[in-house]
Amino acid sequence: MKPKVTRLQIAARGLANRCPNCGGRALFVPGRPFTLRPVCGECGLVLERDEGGFLGAMSLNYGVTVCLILLPILLAYLFGWIGGATAAVAAGVGAVLFPVLFYRSSRSWWLMNYYLVLPQHLPANQRRLAADEDANT
Repeated sequence: MKPKVTRLQIAARGLANRCPNCGGRALFVPGRPFTLRPVCGECGLVLERDEGGFLGAMSLNYGVTVCLILLPILLAYLFGWIGGATAAVAAGVGAVLFPVLFYRSSRSWWLMNYYLVLPQHLPANQRRLAADEDANT
């Protein structure tokens, strides 16, 4: 059975901070930029699955911060392109500011990663199961 929502669509929607199921923009509560809705406001997809979703998004945020912000600052310092005080200030500001700015994307990207691995779990891709079938196959 061909899925209605392909992995390419899931990736594109995740990178654009959209619902992986319907592509809607209603992932976060309006006026509360750091509050993920429990369900998508357009299709009803459960977004807040469990504590693991927050932990996964936090780990993703941490990894991106280290790779894109802190590692380049460290390398610039080690190669002598910037001084120690400049590196310390840049690392401190980057380590606080970037994760806050990247928070929404990290939550969306974590959802994207989940459904890239298990696209059959999207409601749009589910089919009616026979009596002897398991939903996890």
